[in-house]
Amino acid sequence: MDREVGEDSFECGSLGTLSRWGKFLCGPRNLTLKEVFTWKLFKTIVMGQALSMLICGTAVTCQYLADAGVETSVLQSFLNYTLLLLTYTLVLAFRRGENNIIQILKKKWWKYFLMALTDVEANYTVVKAYQFTTLTSIQLLDCFVIPVLMVLSWIFLKTRYRPLHFVAVAVCLLGVGAMVGADLLAGRDQGSSSHVLLGDGLVLVSAALYAVSNVCQEYTVKNLSRVEFLGMIGLFGTLISGLQMIILESKAIPDITWNWRTCLLFVAYTLCMYGLYSFMPVVVKMTSATAVNLSLLTADLFSLFCGLFLFHYSFTGLYIVSFVVITLGFIMFNVVPTYTADQPYATNDEAYHLASSADVQQEGGVVDRLQKEEHDDLDRTVFNHKAHCNGLY
Repeated sequence: MDREVGEDSFECGSLGTLSRWGKFLCGPRNLTLKEVFTWKLFKTIVMGQALSMLICGTAVTCQYLADAGVETSVLQSFLNYTLLLLTYTLVLAFRRGENNIIQILKKKWWKYFLMALTDVEANYTVVKAYQFTTLTSIQLLDCFVIPVLMVLSWIFLKTRYRPLHFVAVAVCLLGVGAMVGADLLAGRDQGSSSHVLLGDGLVLVSAALYAVSNVCQEYTVKNLSRVEFLGMIGLFGTLISGLQMIILESKAIPDITWNWRTCLLFVAYTLCMYGLYSFMPVVVKMTSATAVNLSLLTADLFSLFCGLFLFHYSFTGLYIVSFVVITLGFIMFNVVPTYTADQPYATNDEAYHLASSADVQQEGGVVDRLQKEEHDDLDRTVFNHKAHCNGLY
């Protein structure tokens, strides 16, 4: 009898410990597998990897352009911003009322100018870094964007993270470490090492600029409009990159050997970048800028898998391990939602998980379900406690 009592006591204590750890990592609410692995999570994973594939497309076309002796990164960015201008900015031009481009420029032109300037220079500095440092350094230091993003989101967007989110970021960075190790084993430590400190500094500057740009993007698409954001970025990005192209690449552009292959590569690069810019705000609105950047960590792996066939890269099993670990970290980050400082802790959990349920359509239904689940959880807790600990009495 005493032995049974001791076993029940141990089991009850173990369950209590696990419950406390679960609440510490994920928040106060007990989540079921059905609530965790939702259709929204699946869409987030798929859309995040689609963004990575678009970045892979830009990397592959850039490699082919570099092999052809074309090094005009500003021109390539200019073509992307011009395409955004011809689509989203024109949409704003034909709108009426407060959402018209004239009204937006009167009130917020300087804000969008700074956002576009940040975006243009982030793209330029990371490309420039390849001239001074190695691929390994860029892959490692480019991850600096994630902690900067989390800090900026905490300060300006009032985003609050749970311990599981920090664990998930650590898991993703571990996957990046495995990827870099695989590159070293495969002899892919490409790039220059003439001015390593300058190159590393450019990568860090680029990561910080990307973080600022992504936080501004998250705020705009969640509070204003995706079309407004892309239209203004297209307008000011075209002006800034056009001026920068005239200053920096006025001699390099005439030296390009134009043929059908080069033109197709420019078109493919521009379409991939246009798709990335158009599609990314959709995923940011669904999740967050931090979650999107975690998903983009697999872009280098997709580029490698393409390079195995196109550029005859060497392969090692660590690449598969890296992909699995990064994907696992991304899933962990999105399983439990973040919350904001001005909202209750548990309410955010419920809003996230109930929003992904097709049977909850109206606010009244959400409130009723919240109250019912809280009552059911209390009854279930009392019942389980009695069932596991009855032998103590």
